[in-house]
This record gives sequence, structure tokens and C-alpha cells, in this order.
Amino acid sequence: MQQPHIFFTRSLACLAVAALAACAPLSSPLQSRLSPQTIETVSNSRLPDKTSAMQRQQWLDRVTWGATDHESSQLQQQGLKRWLMGQLTPSASPMPAEVQQRIDALSISQKPMEQIQREIAEQRRTIRSTQDSDEAARLRQDLQRQLNQLGSEAQKRQIWRALYSPHQLQEQMTWFWMNHFNVSTRKGDVRLWVGDYEEQAIRPHALGNFRDLLAASMRHPAMLQYLDNASNAAGHINENYARELLELHTMGVGSGYTQADVQAMAHVLTGVGFTTREADAPPPKLRPERQADYVRQGFFEFNPNRHDYTPQVLLGKPLERRGMAQVNEALDRIVAAPETAHFIARKLSMYFLGDRPDPAVVERTAQTFERSRGDIAATLASLLTAPEAQHFGQRFKDPAHYVLGATRLAYDQRVASDVSPVQSWLNQLGQPFYAHETPDGYPQAQSDWSSSGQMSSRFDVARQIGTRGALLFRLSAQDPLEKPPYPDLAQKASVQARLQSLGAATRTALAQARNPADWNTYFLSAPEMMFR
Repeated sequence: MQQPHIFFTRSLACLAVAALAACAPLSSPLQSRLSPQTIETVSNSRLPDKTSAMQRQQWLDRVTWGATDHESSQLQQQGLKRWLMGQLTPSASPMPAEVQQRIDALSISQKPMEQIQREIAEQRRTIRSTQDSDEAARLRQDLQRQLNQLGSEAQKRQIWRALYSPHQLQEQMTWFWMNHFNVSTRKGDVRLWVGDYEEQAIRPHALGNFRDLLAASMRHPAMLQYLDNASNAAGHINENYARELLELHTMGVGSGYTQADVQAMAHVLTGVGFTTREADAPPPKLRPERQADYVRQGFFEFNPNRHDYTPQVLLGKPLERRGMAQVNEALDRIVAAPETAHFIARKLSMYFLGDRPDPAVVERTAQTFERSRGDIAATLASLLTAPEAQHFGQRFKDPAHYVLGATRLAYDQRVASDVSPVQSWLNQLGQPFYAHETPDGYPQAQSDWSSSGQMSSRFDVARQIGTRGALLFRLSAQDPLEKPPYPDLAQKASVQARLQSLGAATRTALAQARNPADWNTYFLSAPEMMFR
């Protein structure tokens, strides 16, 4: 007889190949924070309030970072409509106390961005003034360690939030928009800025208004530096950001804009940059007729000295305003374009439903985006409640959803002392947060994440979570692992609810597991667990 682990490895390969081939009004305080359109969409939908255990797993896997016993119980108690309404509601409330304590201990939480930037700038001045080459080299290494730490802490903060936040849809959308408006810590000083970019530009608007989100991304030093608009000036035009704004952030490839529109937008965006001068520093010297055009808000700066005031035509119509007002006019026109609504609707539909979403869902979602003028919560309500969207298990998990979902399922509300193992698992599967080098962000299609190498790596990650997950709860690397160093997944209600939906080969493999650790590994690496 074959050894169980060999049997299951072969079963996994076969299953993977097969899977790839087959492939009433609510009265609530939430009303004050959601648009009437969002409330009406959910209230009048045909979603059942009472759900089976398996239906709860499906909804949780779609809307959250992964089902847990705790959230399944909450969904059952609240009913599907009220629970979904709560998930669509933006929140600025803190995490559970123990999680918030972990986040508050990070240096990016303890220091304002102005102080972090100032300290890094001072270190660079010290390096430049150091005559001793060995000392300068040591200082440069120390600086790189600090920049790496800033990027790593931003990753850890997002991981803690994704694992434990009660506002799971907001967390999913924060990641979605971070990937949509991608910046990479592998370029320049983005490591310095990325935590603030998520915190100040993306997170506050993740369930808000798309136009506000686009503007917040445009104004942040992370984006301005990553796509080079900080160097875009009259006489020295840089088209990088203008091109990606149209191609990746709003209208999409083949939507009808032209190279002339890219060039016009690049001219419009001249002077849009950032400054690290002290908040009370005087503005740059400006000609009297330009002084009223100067704008500074935090790090953002619109400098009229760098702006091209030549009249521009965008999307077939002249722009009528000047200076920063012209930038806002251009953004308004782009966001209002039907092509933007369809591009965003399709991308959201693929993210939640699968590679080939029903065209009717995409069209209805785009119409909602247009009618609501980019209300993200209203757009999601239309998407998630659509009758054509009530087919689950067709979205292949990218590494982030796989790793975070497996960790949540295994440990639920138990708060990790150290999430660096999660960072390691994401690195192992090729999706570290904020590290995709090109502006298009990490891909989402099944074909991008279903190679044999990826599946083999997922089996190894499943083994680590399933047999040595206690790594998450050590206070230091020197501490011994608790005994047993793994959860008993088979006893969890969220796991029990899934067993009947597993294929015969997976159930056979589970039956041959020699111990709970093997059972955990086989279950977490089963082909059925690759979809949500």
C-alpha cells in the first residue's frame, strides 16, 4: 500500500488538474453611514436571511479574507442581509484590543510620517557629510535596514488587520485598491512612504468614493515618486503617471483614449508633486499672477512654477480651467466616462466572482458605479447581491487569499504574537505585499497562480500551517513551540461544514491521515481549498 503522504501528493496533482480543467428594509444605525442606494439594494435583494452552514462558508470566503467559526456564528445570528450591510459600512474603529496593541507597538504607529521622513533625511545628510568611507558604508547599511523595516512593518500591520479585523470587506477592498493603485517597495523611497500611502490615501476611501480615492492616490508621495510625476514639469514632460492613470487606474486599455490624451494628461499633471519642507515653510517664489494657484496640503504640493499652462484637449473636449483646478476637471471627466465604470466593474467582478464573470453582472455593476458617481459600497452591493453572482467557488485564490484564509481558518480569533511566518509564506508563494514591481499590480487570473510549482509550494505552506502553526504564537525565535504545535482542524465547525462538498479523492486522502497534523496538511492543500 502506498504511504499516505505519497498517495495524497499524487491525489493532489490529479485533483488540481481536474479542478483547473473544470473550471425587507433594514432599520439600523448603519443607514447613517451608507447611501440610500446601498441600503435599498441589499434590503430588496433576493438574498436569503437564513443560511446553511455551507452557504455561510461560501459567503465568508467571498466577502472576508476567509471563513472562521467566529464569523460564521456572527453571520448566522445577524442574518445575511444585515451582516452584509455591516460589511459594506466603512469603519475607522480600532481592531480588537490585543491586535491593536500589536499594531500600536510598530514604529510606523508611534511616529508621525513627518518625523519618519525627517529622521531618514537627516541620516542621509549625515552619510553625505561623513569622510570615513567605512563609517559611511556602515551608515548606509543601517539606513537600508531602517527602510526595509518600514516596509516590513507596513506588511505586518496589513496582515494583522486582514486576519482579525471585524470589518473584513473593508480589509479586502484596502488590498484590492492597493493592488489597483500599485506602488512597489522595490523602487526608490517607496519603502519609506508605503505604510502612510495605505493608511492615508487608500484605507480611508476603500469603501468610499472612487473619485476621492483616485485623487488621494494621485496626491501621495508614494505614487508621485513611483510613477515619476514628481519630476513631471513644464519643459520636462514625463508621461509615466498620466499613461497609467488612464490605462490601469481608470479607463483601461482599448477604451478609446488616444496617445494625444496621454500627452494632454501629462501636461495637465505638471506641477503635481510633493514637498518635504517644514509645514510652516514659506511657499516657493512665484510670479504675482501665479501665487493664488499654489496649493500645499500635508506633503502634497501643486507648484505653479512647474505647471504647463498651455490649453489642453482631453477626451475630445477642451479643458476650461487652469492650474490645480484643471487637474480636478480632468479627473472629473475621466471618472465620469462610461469606460471607467465598465473597467472598474469588470475588475471588481473578476476579483470576487472569477475569471469570466457573467456579462450581465458586469453591466449592472457598471451602471451602479455610474449612477452613484463612483460610490464603492453601492457598486459592491450591486455586484454581490446580483442573482447571477450567486455561484460560488469559481474564484481561484491568489497566494494572499490562500495564506490568510488558511491561517484564519486554523486559528480564528487567536491573535498571533508574530506574523513574520505569514510574511514568509507569502514570499514563498510569490506575492509579498507591496512588492510587485510593475504598475499593473499582482495578477488575479487562475492561470497566473495555478502552475505545478505554485501548487507544490502551497502544499509546503499547508504543511507548515497544519503542523507548525504555533510559530505564530512565539514571543521570540528562541521560545519552544507549544505542544501540540498545530490546531485540530477536523473539530472546527467551519471545516465540518465543508466536508460533504469535498471530492471523493480528497475524502479518501483525509481518511488515510495518520494523525491530526497530516489531516490538517491534506485538508488545507486539497484542490477544493484553492477556490473561494
